[in-house]
Amino acid sequence: MDISFGSAALHIAQSTGFTALTSGHVIMLLISCVLVYLAIWKQFEPLLLLPIGFGCLMANLPLSLMSNVDEGGLLNFFYQGVTHEILPPLVFLGVGALTDFGPLLANPSTLLLGAAAQVGVYTTLIGAVALGFDMKEASAIGIIGGADGPTSIFIASKLAPHLLAPIAVAAYSYMSLVPLIQPPIMRFFTTPTERKVRMEQLQPISQTVKIIFPVLVTIVCCLMLPGVTPLLGMLMLGNLFRESGVTKRLHETAETHLINIVTILLALAVGSSMTAESFLKLETIKIIVLGLLAFSMATAGGVLFGKLMYKMTGGKVNPLIGSAGVSAVPMAARVSQKVGAEEDKQNFLLMHAMGPNVAGVIGSAVAAGVFVSLFGDPVAGADPHAAVESLHQIASVIGGGK
Repeated sequence: MDISFGSAALHIAQSTGFTALTSGHVIMLLISCVLVYLAIWKQFEPLLLLPIGFGCLMANLPLSLMSNVDEGGLLNFFYQGVTHEILPPLVFLGVGALTDFGPLLANPSTLLLGAAAQVGVYTTLIGAVALGFDMKEASAIGIIGGADGPTSIFIASKLAPHLLAPIAVAAYSYMSLVPLIQPPIMRFFTTPTERKVRMEQLQPISQTVKIIFPVLVTIVCCLMLPGVTPLLGMLMLGNLFRESGVTKRLHETAETHLINIVTILLALAVGSSMTAESFLKLETIKIIVLGLLAFSMATAGGVLFGKLMYKMTGGKVNPLIGSAGVSAVPMAARVSQKVGAEEDKQNFLLMHAMGPNVAGVIGSAVAAGVFVSLFGDPVAGADPHAAVESLHQIASVIGGGK
């Protein structure tokens, strides 16, 4: 069949993305360019914001079939790793392989600082409900206060998948802004005297204790909150690779190649969900504001509990380490060190701050498990009466059959 040059040119023109380009696409393309700019030139969490921004760019090119809802498209396949709860737990596997729980085990009281920082999660949940979100949506938004991107994505995909894009962008954006957001809050709630406190050197922890810890935490926490098993279980498995001493190759793979590959896939999947239809809503602005509130409240909660520990220990605990109770490892711990060093250049708080920092990772995962248990879909076959009976049987065995 003969085709004239004019008809061929017209056909090509009609098949370009320009014919389907809308104002919403243009706005989202501009937003994607802003994210890329922040990642490269401002270095705001570049390992995450760069692929998220570029994924958003590709998803908003009309007729490209690169959004998360385009069945058969490349990024749609990546997004299945989010919807089927594969990618966030794999990130936690890598985080576990990178994490040293030694500072937490050397000073177990810092676990309380990680718990105190979770106040941002629960206060934001209340604020989200007040702004009109339902409990599932509010729970997913509240997790932003834990400053844990994979956990935010995990809980959003389970409870509020339609809010995944703004929640993920807010979580990772505020994680990248830790060095800007936290210091003013830390200085506001502490005095120069408190910031100058030097803490005692931590004692070394035996390998046996480090091996028992991830196994014990997995058993106890996942029996109490089964919904948290994908995150917490993989976190502890990665840590066991690190501490066991017999899985060097698995440890090296999990902390390097695997986490890098999964981060690319996860970030692109999140970016693919940032379409005009899902992102350009009033709810997005509310989530961005609530995210800032969540992160600020989490930081304040940790510092204020640090002040309480300062009083109770007679001035042996520097309240600044409480700000590291959020889950941004190790960035939040470094900020504690930086603010402390501004008052006393010889004050080394980094390892002390790592205790509440890794506790925050566990705390945010546990908070996610609580929300899944309360607001998630019931687990098939689950019987709360059987659970109570099992506890009675355990108590009977411990009590000698009485």
